[in-house]
Amino acid sequence: MKIVVLDGFTLNPGDLSWDEIAEYGDLEVHDRTPYDTKEIIKAIGDAEIVYTNKTPLPKDVLENVPWVKFIGVLATGYNVVDVAFAKTLDIIVTNVPSYSTQSVAQFTMALILEMCHQVGNHSNAVHDGDWVNAVDFCFWNAPLIELEGKTLGIIGFGSIGQSVAKVAQAFGLKILVNSRTNKPEFETDTLKFVALNELFAQSDFISLHCPLFESTRGIINSANIEKMKPGVKIINTARGGLVVEKDLAKALNSGKVSGAAVDVVSEEPMKANNPLLNAKNCIITPHIAWAPKEARMRLLNTTKNNLEAYLDGTPINVVNA
Repeated sequence: MKIVVLDGFTLNPGDLSWDEIAEYGDLEVHDRTPYDTKEIIKAIGDAEIVYTNKTPLPKDVLENVPWVKFIGVLATGYNVVDVAFAKTLDIIVTNVPSYSTQSVAQFTMALILEMCHQVGNHSNAVHDGDWVNAVDFCFWNAPLIELEGKTLGIIGFGSIGQSVAKVAQAFGLKILVNSRTNKPEFETDTLKFVALNELFAQSDFISLHCPLFESTRGIINSANIEKMKPGVKIINTARGGLVVEKDLAKALNSGKVSGAAVDVVSEEPMKANNPLLNAKNCIITPHIAWAPKEARMRLLNTTKNNLEAYLDGTPINVVNA
């Protein structure tokens, strides 16, 4: 049985092993595959099992590889695959849920703390000589913010949103949550489910943890930013398409939004003309929240379990059942 990985480098740049997948067939791993229909079909070849992280598998690819029986998405989000069309071809599509919960929650808090303390900027200033030349025993070149008593709005309350809420409460933050479904069992004196407009109006920080659906695409836009507190800070470690980037850039430059931290953008790799690159007070990281080795090990282990279950006739983590 032929197994192909279309874009294995980001998951495993060399510090993990594909051996447990290779036990199940003839494994071919591509570091990356050009996002071109003919190139993707060529890379798939005669494989029955196909793995992808970000390489798209739309209808015009799938209809040309009718021998494919199983697609494993090497991520939680699976919008790179036309899952509905795959189902018409009896192709099973699986994903890897919850592997990065701890990592993304940790990274979200790191971004919040960086916006509050400007650690990188202050370290750079010291290395540039500002402390050596200071007249006082200390200095700071940006406002410093204490989290205790502030309000964090969380949009989306899956495993990552829940984990962020748990960690944030330990810092003394009050939590407002907007989710497709309220979960009363999570409500406490410091965590409440609210309507989206209430979250916008009351939050000092807003963190995005929802999937990218048509209903959430561009949820951070000029109209909704107008509903937010002056000086709000926005964090996005979910999906780039949740943000209308030109609207956020405008709000950053005007000061309506006093800071933003994004680990994802609308097009990745990032384009040189992305408006956030030149916006004020905007931290941008290259989609790394998911990527600690521990998280990638969990991803690869679940990938193996998904394949094993499929071959046993009892598939798990199927997204197009």
